[in-house]
Amino acid sequence: MAKANPVTDQERARIRELHAEGKGRNAIAKELGRSGRTISEEAGKLGISFAARAGQVAAATEVRQADLADRRARLAEQLQDDAERMRAQLWVPTTVWSFGGKENTYEDHEFPEAPADVKRTLMSAVGIAVDRSLKLVPPKDESGVEEGLALITQLMSGLTAVYQAQQQDQEADEGA
Repeated sequence: MAKANPVTDQERARIRELHAEGKGRNAIAKELGRSGRTISEEAGKLGISFAARAGQVAAATEVRQADLADRRARLAEQLQDDAERMRAQLWVPTTVWSFGGKENTYEDHEFPEAPADVKRTLMSAVGIAVDRSLKLVPPKDESGVEEGLALITQLMSGLTAVYQAQQQDQEADEGA
């Protein structure tokens, strides 16, 4: 069955050219307006391969992932800073204002600290910022649980050895 839009000799030459320039399969496909599969098939017919670039792609992916991890860490730190600034607003003098009445008059009042409804809103925003920062960069387990378990295991082994030695001494004393 004939293809509806066969690849031309010019396109084959362009595939070879772009491949020689170091372009990948998807970049060539985009430039030529063809599917990646078509480019792969034609490259195979031309005796060229994109497999040699797989190592470069893997390295580039690893660099990109490291960059994204660094960006997430910076964003988490900024969110933590935001949470601390918002939390500080709970305890500073606050001006509450409003427009209202028939004359649409402006009124403001100074309070020694934020009103309860404002505190509730601030605490909600603080909680969200902290939660998001923890999701971006979860805290490391520094509880010492593993070290504690290792210490307990060693202690139990030592106590078992002492108990067994005492039992052997007691049996030896009874047998004598």
